[in-house]
Amino acid sequence: MEYKRKKKMTYFTIGLIFLLSGMEYAVILPTIWRYLQTLGAAPYFLGLGLSAFSLSGLLSGPLFGHWFDKTHATKKIILFANLFEIVGNFMYFMGYSKWLLISSRLVAGVGTGAGSSIFGFMSRCTAHEDRSTVFASVMACRQVGLMIGPALNLFLRLCDFQLGPFVVNKYTAPGLFMCLMWTLLQLVVVFMFWDIPPQEEPVAEEPVGEGAGEVGEGEPLIGPCPDILGSYGSVVTPDPPRPSANPAVSNVNLPRVSPTPSPPPEEEGDSSSASFSMSREFLREEVVVLFTAHFVILFNQTALETVVTPLTQQYFNFGELENSIIYCICSVEVIAGFLFVHWLCRRTAERVVLAVGLILCHISCVWCLIFLANPQGNLPWQLAEFIIGVFLQISGLPFVAVAQVSLFSKVTSVKSQGLSQGVRRSVGGLATILGPLWGGGLTGHMYIMLGLMMALLALFAIMFSFSYPRLVAPTVVEHADCSDDCGECRARGLRGTSQLTNNMPCSRCFYPKRHFMYGTLFTPLRYRSDFFCSRLGELILVKCSNLLL
Repeated sequence: MEYKRKKKMTYFTIGLIFLLSGMEYAVILPTIWRYLQTLGAAPYFLGLGLSAFSLSGLLSGPLFGHWFDKTHATKKIILFANLFEIVGNFMYFMGYSKWLLISSRLVAGVGTGAGSSIFGFMSRCTAHEDRSTVFASVMACRQVGLMIGPALNLFLRLCDFQLGPFVVNKYTAPGLFMCLMWTLLQLVVVFMFWDIPPQEEPVAEEPVGEGAGEVGEGEPLIGPCPDILGSYGSVVTPDPPRPSANPAVSNVNLPRVSPTPSPPPEEEGDSSSASFSMSREFLREEVVVLFTAHFVILFNQTALETVVTPLTQQYFNFGELENSIIYCICSVEVIAGFLFVHWLCRRTAERVVLAVGLILCHISCVWCLIFLANPQGNLPWQLAEFIIGVFLQISGLPFVAVAQVSLFSKVTSVKSQGLSQGVRRSVGGLATILGPLWGGGLTGHMYIMLGLMMALLALFAIMFSFSYPRLVAPTVVEHADCSDDCGECRARGLRGTSQLTNNMPCSRCFYPKRHFMYGTLFTPLRYRSDFFCSRLGELILVKCSNLLL
């Protein structure tokens, strides 16, 4: 009961963190353009201000993620990161010059790096099948903040007074307000956040080799081999091992023989995990596709968000109030989308959800390219074109956002989730840097801006179609009858074990299994050919040795 209470309060605090991050974005975005204009900034400073926030988050994300992997001290990381948010927002409130404004966003962006630690923390503490819904709920909290932020601007725009040497007006008030909010959040984190363990019930006491129901993500499935956990993400419990004719050579009981003393299992597992993570983890096909999805969607989203304010000012003469209402309505749509994705992820695979989001993004980009690049007609018709384009663009965001982050947490290593999530968020940070710069610099050349967005979506669609079979969570298959080591087994650190994942099956094993790519009971052709080539080579060597003897 105590564990459940702490877990609920911890998740509530995480929701507040994402709520405030959404509020900060939505409070500042509608007013930063006019704020920069009052300081005599050129138009490209809008892109610099938005990109500076993402740049520092890009650099700090992997560092905070690596810190989490080493210590699992999520609470300390959040408290430390929030200090940057407090200082950065206070600098934004001061606003003496345009360069101080850019610097304030640079400092505040460091605090967003804690998100990699939070996603790593949730990946360790959530069950395999519940991860999509948990991530959808957390992301929905940020969208609630995006909805509340513009509503707060309706009141903050009324501020007009002096606070000591500082002027509080509709441009500086958002910085002061968010500074106070992040300060209050520090107290909430201190009293309501716990570094809870990844499992409620210890599984290590169960006898090895027996079916014990669900197995937690942090415990080994078979035998005391720590390398497996460093090589893969979440796994499911395999079927009971098939009986072997000779128990002495069973893979479950097979000892790891080494002619020289080997390092402790923890050290060996850590070194193997680090080596594999840097050389193989992020260059696998499915991981690269998910990186591309994250980059393309955020690039397109931030590029369009950057041009929304200048476009509404140019064509509709909208001010801060009208822009705040637009962002508020968009947030309501996104929240509804996340709630729908939360329901959908319980009933279908993540890659299907990702495909739906990709289709919606293509439709929205085509619409914007046709109708928004050069608006025609009278004012009501132009406004209708603008509203439909924004609606279509936002509708695909929840599908892609939830599906890619959930799949990414499943196809990457559990032991290095913090670093993996940090790298993923850095890819997103790079997109949120380039997106505003691209959109802000091409406000008057919409065909070029939207053309690149369409090209990126087409590239991602091609990659997604070819890699669709690989976009599944790895599962454990049984190799109890295979006692030989193959190159892939050795590279993955699976020597002397009876476990392999379905996205890297053993080429020396020719037992019929259900393969992830074809959904049949036959091994794929390339692994079948590897098997025959290896067996043919062995047969030739045996015949030659018999002739020589």
